[in-house]
Amino acid sequence: MSAARRLSLIRLALTLAFGAFAIWLPFRLDAGDRSLYTLMGLYAIVAVGLSLLMGFAGQISLGQGAFFALGAYTTGILIVGLDPDERLIDPGAGISPLLAVVLAPFFTAGVAAVIGVPLLRLRGHYLAFASLALHLILLAVLFAEDRFTGGQDPGLLVIERLEVFGRTVTGATLTAVVWGVLLVTLLLALNLVGSRAGRALRAIATSERTAAAAGVNVATYKLRLFVLAAGLAGLSGAFYVFLLQFLSPDAFPLFLSIQFVVMVAVGGLGSIYGAVLGAVAITWLENRLRDLGAQPELLGFELPDQAPQVFSIGVFAVILIVVILFFPRGLLPGIGELWRRVQARRPGSASVGSDPGRGLTP
Repeated sequence: MSAARRLSLIRLALTLAFGAFAIWLPFRLDAGDRSLYTLMGLYAIVAVGLSLLMGFAGQISLGQGAFFALGAYTTGILIVGLDPDERLIDPGAGISPLLAVVLAPFFTAGVAAVIGVPLLRLRGHYLAFASLALHLILLAVLFAEDRFTGGQDPGLLVIERLEVFGRTVTGATLTAVVWGVLLVTLLLALNLVGSRAGRALRAIATSERTAAAAGVNVATYKLRLFVLAAGLAGLSGAFYVFLLQFLSPDAFPLFLSIQFVVMVAVGGLGSIYGAVLGAVAITWLENRLRDLGAQPELLGFELPDQAPQVFSIGVFAVILIVVILFFPRGLLPGIGELWRRVQARRPGSASVGSDPGRGLTP
């Protein structure tokens, strides 16, 4: 067995072991910690798709929060019913929650496929601003069509629980399902990176012109990754409904899209494992900062009502600056690079050659 094959099997075994532990852990957590742990898994699903999009296609999308919200609202509306008048009379006017969860990512991916054709013609900060506008447009629609979406008040109440094979998926079971979905997403992403399509994506990440000259359809691959990332965000949003059970535009602020980018930047562009690490770390940090900002005073100073939001935005900005300056490919690839340098300096070790795609690690 070759060394590369052996390393791949070890990586797969460790991933499955991590997944098994992550699925088991919710049954040992209390309700408060379990809610945060569920949110970590949901955000990690979005981050994996965004990491593929940014790391391989080089597309900085600030619209993943919009697709996350679209998946959530699609699921919620399908469950309570499409007709606002009928849903008031008949609580069972909608479809089953399981079917709604299945349909939501496909609808989100379909929307991404339609808007992705003109959107991906843009590059750099033009694409970032255009994708951020998607979130603004969606929020405006959610407020304007309040009769259909519930708006800010009274919002959209989703009381039906997810059921699979007659068993209600709630509490620790819901958290385990979310992390199970994340494990499947992780395996699919790793398989994609290691496939023939993955080699084409690595070529695009290295040089679009060179990849096009080699016969790679750059535009098609970019669109497919954009649709895949949107579909994963929609799937995560679909499960988010059952965590909240109440949807309002305030649950999907504009900062959410920026937060997803910070998760990927911290974990490492094109790093699948780094995306999960970044999502977990940033979600935990945001929760602790909000708890800190919710205190009446800090170090003898009275804190304003906006302190939780100010703390989150300020600290995230500092983290992003530090990562870009000292770990431009993210923490996980940066740590791997540091380890390779230490190993290369050992007596008798071979020098490490340059590898244009070494930042694109699983």
